[in-house]
Amino acid sequence: MADATERDRVADATERDRDPGAGGERDQPSWDPAHTRAGALLLARVSEAAGRARLGRRQATYRPPLAEPGRRWAGLAGARHLLRGDRGRAGNGPIDRLDLYERGLTVAVDGRIHVVRYDTTTVRRRRALSPQGLTRAHVLVDLDGERIVLRCGDFGEPEVWGPQIHRCVADAQVPRALAALTRGERLDFGPVWLTRAELGSRGTTLRWAQVQRIEILKGSVAVRTAGRWQVWGSVTSGIPNLCVLRALAEYLTAAERDDD
Repeated sequence: MADATERDRVADATERDRDPGAGGERDQPSWDPAHTRAGALLLARVSEAAGRARLGRRQATYRPPLAEPGRRWAGLAGARHLLRGDRGRAGNGPIDRLDLYERGLTVAVDGRIHVVRYDTTTVRRRRALSPQGLTRAHVLVDLDGERIVLRCGDFGEPEVWGPQIHRCVADAQVPRALAALTRGERLDFGPVWLTRAELGSRGTTLRWAQVQRIEILKGSVAVRTAGRWQVWGSVTSGIPNLCVLRALAEYLTAAERDDD
């Protein structure tokens, strides 16, 4: 039996998880393990970790998509293997969940809670193996410096949480990056770099006045200049925080047009 403190914590966490104002849960069937005592205990640990990192208010929770029991748990085994950090597993909890907060996210894997802050993390896009084969994935760095791989099939609604993570990272990091550029600093995004005046990669340098648009085409960075496209090779998989780079590029090209 849990003592009174534990019971209170579980009750509070369960109530928060049901509160739509806290970001709300996606509807789950009554047999879902998240609605058991173990799920409530896990939620209490998630909430505690998010509170320590000052992530703010919970906005949404995502769990593995539903499937036949055998296929579901086989998929989860693969997800745990890919999600675990460099230190390996820490616990054997059966529930995995992704919680998005105002200033970061948490990922619960095998009973361990990984915490990511949008203002300090690095996020990359890549391909990763899944039980269904190759799939898109988002690789982030948590507060302990470990890589966390979120494959699009690991949690429900990847078309929602994937873009939201990239938007939130950009929103959190672009203001600081713009301040650094204003101070005259150069920012490096893997093979691509930029300053307040120029954009460059692998021996190619363009002034922002020459840049009309930047797109990601089939895994390559494509820059439109003087009415034609320059393709800078297959470099997107090596670009950290591509979402931040694109936001900065849009801002700087727009600023250059406004100055003309």
